[in-house]
Amino acid sequence: MEYVIEMLGITKEFPGIVANDDVTLQLRRGEIHALLGENGAGKSTLMSVLFGMYQPEAGVIKKDGQPVRIKDPNDANRLGIGMVHQHFKLVQNFTVLQNIVLGVETTRRGFLRMEEARRKVTELSERYGMRVDPDALVSDITVGMQQRVEILKMLYRENEILIFDEPTAVLTPQEIDELMKIMRDLAAEGKSILFITHKLAEIMSVADRCSVLRKGKYIGTVDIADATAEGLSEMMVGRKVNLRVEKKPAEPGEVLFHTENLCVRNKATGKLVVDNVSLSVRAGEIVCVAGIDGNGQSELVCALTGLAPVESGKVELCGRDVTHARVRERKGLAHIPEDRQKYGLVLDYPLSYNLVLQSYYSPLFCRRGFLQYGAIDRYAEELIERFDIRSGQGAKTLARSMSGGNQQKAIVAREIDRDPKVLVAVQPTRGLDVGAIEYIHSQLIRERDEGKGILLVSLELDEVMNVSDRILVIYEGKIVADLRPEEVTIQELGLYMAGSKKGVA
Repeated sequence: MEYVIEMLGITKEFPGIVANDDVTLQLRRGEIHALLGENGAGKSTLMSVLFGMYQPEAGVIKKDGQPVRIKDPNDANRLGIGMVHQHFKLVQNFTVLQNIVLGVETTRRGFLRMEEARRKVTELSERYGMRVDPDALVSDITVGMQQRVEILKMLYRENEILIFDEPTAVLTPQEIDELMKIMRDLAAEGKSILFITHKLAEIMSVADRCSVLRKGKYIGTVDIADATAEGLSEMMVGRKVNLRVEKKPAEPGEVLFHTENLCVRNKATGKLVVDNVSLSVRAGEIVCVAGIDGNGQSELVCALTGLAPVESGKVELCGRDVTHARVRERKGLAHIPEDRQKYGLVLDYPLSYNLVLQSYYSPLFCRRGFLQYGAIDRYAEELIERFDIRSGQGAKTLARSMSGGNQQKAIVAREIDRDPKVLVAVQPTRGLDVGAIEYIHSQLIRERDEGKGILLVSLELDEVMNVSDRILVIYEGKIVADLRPEEVTIQELGLYMAGSKKGVA
């Protein structure tokens, strides 16, 4: 069997952790090969070794049967290897076109020549059905559009081996379907794709083969035609995983969180992005706000949690008017934000500091104005143990060096341990593996059963249907339907989300 890429016996170590332990991966030409594993299993590290971002301590990389040395991403690009990272590597204040050509610019006598680049980008975007505005600033386009820019960057460089690291973690269901089609088209053209994901349904629908890593070790490779989702999840986690959410019927109590005719205006556009939203969350229920990304969910959450001003309307928390209260004054409210790196963590702080970001000023961690580092470290180690946060150096691990899933677990641990009355959870399982998703869903349901009110904001239709007790559909800033998951199908829910069907809200 001829392989386009072989990674043989790769070992990569970081302080306190062996991220890849004698791992072998073989990629055939023209196949979509999934790489599956829990958060922190070493998938992104292995792909970063292939892309030249890390140098392995041991092992050999072969391309077309010949050993190669990949010292940096430029070497990888010369060998035809491209990578779309989980957290995109784009310059926010550059245009789409400038980002695509960055590093491989066409110049004449020291001047940039963008006409040819523009023609090539337009041609590529039409050929692969990835329409982008070449003159739009990256800071102004959606996350799904940013991902298209990353893919076009690879195609512009004529890469033949394409690495996708968690490509669907930030996409809507419609964008995911679109991406799967793009991947199939690329493979049909002879491109070879390595696809890191936690989502078993995506692997089953698009991959030809799947290699599984667990705790840095290679477990095995299976043909998807012969595999099942249950079998793959057991290979990944090392135990049987319940793919169904187990919960008893909700027993809602008093109203804990309430908004009345809430309006929020976008400062830049002047448009009303949250339009007369009234909603209630009771003790002992999970209310889900479902909608396609960009329909006002982010602005609604910012208004509810005190991160953005409200134009009009009212927000009540446990009977108190908190419409204009600061974040710290909204006692009893916890928030798992949608972007863990931008809003959830200080990446260059150690894990211990991140776990007390909301409580460092309390008497437990601060005396006479001085932080009690011993108490902070002990508390952090306790949360690391209880919430199974995997970090190479325990409480001292820099948040930046942790896997995305473990960063998310740290935020969930911090917010739940504050014992809030109301928890606003935005995309809480984004980028997590099945074991971690099972765990976080069980935590949310446990909080619900203890009488907390949960406001869940999710793009994952399976999560919306399985976890929530009530579904509020948001479309263009308005709540257009108030549904019960047992009374609606996923297809109907999709129609409400797309605005082609309206219910009684």
